[in-house]
Amino acid sequence: MTTHEQAEVPNSNETRPEFAFPHLGVRANEAALAGGYHSPQVVVETRLNTNEAPEGPPAAFLHELEKAVRGLHANRYPDRQALRLRSALAEQHGVVSEQVFCANGSNEVLQCLLLAYGGRQRAALLFEPTYALHSHIARITGTRVVAGGRDDRWQVDLAGAETLLAAIEADLGPDEPSITMLCSPNNPTGGVEPPEIVAGLAEIVPGLLVVDEAYGQFAPNSALDLMPSYPHVVVVRTFSKTWAMAALRLGYLIAHPDVVRSCQQVALPYHLDALKQAAGELALRHEPDMLDRVGRLVAERSRVASALDSLAIEVWPSDANFILFRLPGLESAAVWQRLVEHSVLVRDVSGWPGLEGCLRVTIGTPAENDHFLGSLASVLAEG
Repeated sequence: MTTHEQAEVPNSNETRPEFAFPHLGVRANEAALAGGYHSPQVVVETRLNTNEAPEGPPAAFLHELEKAVRGLHANRYPDRQALRLRSALAEQHGVVSEQVFCANGSNEVLQCLLLAYGGRQRAALLFEPTYALHSHIARITGTRVVAGGRDDRWQVDLAGAETLLAAIEADLGPDEPSITMLCSPNNPTGGVEPPEIVAGLAEIVPGLLVVDEAYGQFAPNSALDLMPSYPHVVVVRTFSKTWAMAALRLGYLIAHPDVVRSCQQVALPYHLDALKQAAGELALRHEPDMLDRVGRLVAERSRVASALDSLAIEVWPSDANFILFRLPGLESAAVWQRLVEHSVLVRDVSGWPGLEGCLRVTIGTPAENDHFLGSLASVLAEG
């Protein structure tokens, strides 16, 4: 697998058998399902395309998890309420367990929110460019997607948002949009939304304001601080990034207890397995290791940004564990391919709204970052 197109659509050349039941079609919003979510999985030496943690969890955590696995009663269903994990997360965030809902990664958290509060005749407002799963999950739950834009700093324009909200209200009624999605730090642009903008949105949106903080630990502020004043604010977090647990798929939200109860009602029974619950609880005991990892990645982020700037590459400030950049005059797909030939994989985001010619690179280990920077310099030198 070497071409950009092949990486985006794996197994595209396979011969597929004819569908045995052609009269059975998918539901009416088939177009919503067609695009899916694509992130190339290519075998390379340095993989910097999916914003994963470059290092695994601490050895002490893995030892504790191994011990916990031996003590699991695999023949019994897990705690349906995930009470111990929710209590541990509540203690960490200074809330009560009734304000915490856990699921299989933050994507399932978002799905539960949209199953509970989205659907027919309801709308989700978001601001492009942003995390592609926000619109995708909204569409597969039958929720209308309304996309606003961002300014030249990739921040939400409150005046524009207010105009858009008025149009949605005129079309669907005063209670819509039922959900406004805000990714902060924003993926793929990297910047955290200023607190005054988040608070400004909380003042004007009629439904939930869902702030996706998948990269929240890298940022200088959090919407968690706004929740006492705005009970309709929901903060979504994940263990995938700073906790280095992407393979275990664990995410959660902090919200008003009514929101938690609504998510519990639409989640499948026993959806959160016992291993995942134990892993999350154990991870929280290693917060100093997580914070140390964050500090080292932030330092590397600054180093990589400076190196990109020295190559005369357009770079946007980041409050996450990745950097958005553009190479003027060069085709992003061609640069992506050339980097793959150097055994470096980054993310081509040039097809996202407003990001023509842009690539996104995850901050890896110092050695991985050096490999990326050296390879990119070689690609530029080759012309």
